[in-house]
Amino acid sequence: MDIIEGIRAKFERRQYEFSKHAVDQSIIRDISVAEVKDSISGRSEIIEDYPDDKYGPSCLILGVTKAGRPLHLQCSYPTRSLVKIITLYEPDPDLWIDFRVRRCDEGASGMKETMVDTKVTYTLEHAGRFFIWP
Repeated sequence: MDIIEGIRAKFERRQYEFSKHAVDQSIIRDISVAEVKDSISGRSEIIEDYPDDKYGPSCLILGVTKAGRPLHLQCSYPTRSLVKIITLYEPDPDLWIDFRVRRCDEGASGMKETMVDTKVTYTLEHAGRFFIWP
């Protein structure tokens, strides 16, 4: 059984839990438990895999609810007794291609990166004299 099938099987048997962060995010983002179940049991696929995640192996799943709402859920692998939903959100189409692939101008955090050109000037005081250099 592959990872996504294992996760679906755990959901069908109600062997899952929400992290505190996932609960908070589901409230803030108005994502119901029914939508989470829909998105996993229906058309769902693993779009990113994190086998070396610091809290244990996990993956990012793209699922679609019965109403057609796309959701991203980061879940633990099904090797745990309960699959843990770590975080969840509705993906921003400006940050994702077909909700599956991060756009090129994003960093590891998923946020767009912008280069900022800054000039730093140093001032040093020594023996009552100031030295300034770029």
